[in-house]
This record gives sequence, C-alpha cells and structure tokens, in this order.
Amino acid sequence: MLHYLFKRIMAMIPMLIGITMISFAIIHIAPGSPADLLIQMNPKASPDAKARLRAYYGLDKPLPVQYYYWLKRIAVLDFGFSFSPDGRKVADKIFERMPVTVTLNVLSLLLIMAVALPLGILSSMYQHSFLDKCSTVFVFLGFAWPSFWLALLLMMLFGVKLGWLPISGLTSLNHDTLSLLGMAADYARHLLLPVLVSAFGGLAGMSRYVRSSMLEVIRQDYIITARAKGLEERSIIYRHALRNALLPIITLLGLSVPGLIGGSVIFETIFSIPGMGQLFWASAMSRDYPLIMGMLVIGSGLTLMGNLIADLSYALADPRIRVK
Repeated sequence: MLHYLFKRIMAMIPMLIGITMISFAIIHIAPGSPADLLIQMNPKASPDAKARLRAYYGLDKPLPVQYYYWLKRIAVLDFGFSFSPDGRKVADKIFERMPVTVTLNVLSLLLIMAVALPLGILSSMYQHSFLDKCSTVFVFLGFAWPSFWLALLLMMLFGVKLGWLPISGLTSLNHDTLSLLGMAADYARHLLLPVLVSAFGGLAGMSRYVRSSMLEVIRQDYIITARAKGLEERSIIYRHALRNALLPIITLLGLSVPGLIGGSVIFETIFSIPGMGQLFWASAMSRDYPLIMGMLVIGSGLTLMGNLIADLSYALADPRIRVK
C-alpha cells in the first residue's frame, strides 16, 4: 500500500504541472490584462504608461518566459504578490479565506453522505414503493433546479419573508458580544442556507447512484445465498451488500470535489461569504494573474488529493483488491 501511495503521489506531480501550464496559457490568452484595466480607468494615460505598467508586472516578456519564472517561484511555494492595489502576498489572501471554503465543502460532503446513503439504501430495499417514487421526484428536482435560483428562493423565504435565517455573510453585527455558544449558533445560522444549497444537487445525484449500485449488488448470487442461509436482512444489506455497493460511490465522491470547489464561486457570491470562490471571481474580473494562478494551483491540488483519497478508500473498502 505504501508503494502504491508513493507512485500515486509521484504521478500527481506531472499532472499538476500540466494543469498549471494549460491554465496559465488560457488566462493570458483571454482578452484584457491588468495594465489594460488600469489604463481604461484613466483616459489621460499614454501608451508609454501602459508599457511601463506591463514591464512593472512582468507582462512584457514572452509567455513561456513568464511561465518559467512563475513555476520557479511555485516550486518553493512562493505565489508572488497580488496585482490588486493592496499588493499583498497571494498566499496570505488565499489562506485567510481557505478555511471558510473548506468548511463549507466538508459540511456539504458530510450532509450529502448522511442523507444520500440512507435514502439510496431504503429506495433499493423498497423498490417501486411510495418512498422510492418520492426519492425519484426529489432527484428530478435536484437535477432540474439551478443552484443560484434555489439559493434566491431560500433567501426570500427564510430570510425575507419569515426572517428566520440571515442571507449574507458569516457573522452578525453583534457577533463579538455573544457568548461562545452564541457565536457557534450564529455561525451555524449563517452557514445553514449555503450548505443546503451546495449539497442539494449532490444529494439528488448521490442518492440515485447509491440506489442503482445497491440494486445491482442485491441481485448477485452471494446475496441470494446469504438469504437462503437464513441471515438477517439487516446483516445482508449493511454487512455484505453495502460494502460492495460503496465502491463506485467512493469514486464519485472523489470526482465531486472539483464540482463543490467550482460551485463555491456561485453560492459564496450570492450569500456574500468571504471564501475562495468569491475571491476567485473578484480576481478574474480584475485580471489578477498571480492570485488566479495561485487559487488554481491550490484548487487543483485539493482535487488531486480528493482523487487520491478516493483511490485509497477504494482499495481499503474491497479486500479483494491487492495493491502492490
């Protein structure tokens, strides 16, 4: 297993370099640059001023040269400085917002698994029942409703009409005056709607995947043999069938990490949450190349780590797999 883990980690390095190469080229090919945006804000700026700005940001060099110098800095974990007026380090701006996005994504994954697994198992056990039909309707709604539209509906209902939940930010104005328990409750109230919106689509899809995987497994001969031997249905489902049915689900969980990270751009912007998604949107609009690339590297690293964890979990879940 350790040898397999080492090989997987080594294989991630060229993959990450390839991702950065493609991302770097696409970002710089896109129309507009930091110098162009600054010149547009000042109609009296001369072409010489634009050239000086490009030289100051290092944009006057050929693209391969820019990528080479950027890659050298990344190799020693130096993400450079932001092109924004504050000129702060990219790493500082990212890492102060990363805990928010990671917390939202982890809570969303936990909610998806806590609801999708029991719902999918029950739907497979009681196929074509009322519960199965209700879950099918839920799946169709989950795939059909856009997350931003659902977020706006929930904000109008629970925030504007009923006034039960806040609709923006992470804390209330009086957060610092609350007790420790009150601060935790305030965080929970602010995170409830974003987590629900982030997990809703994943709940629908994952529950359907669990149902399909369970239906395929419980039709296998060894499940029929276990029932013929008189084993309890609970033991058959949760001890024998579920473990084998989880194998494709583990793979899907690893693939769902990029979707959650990418989706955070939408609901963090809607709910005004100071996370990586909101920061990425602002940096893209201002053509802040170092900040964009820094977030892409970290997001790609988290995605590759999610896939690595999924591969290891896949090997651990099935005792028949022998990794050399």
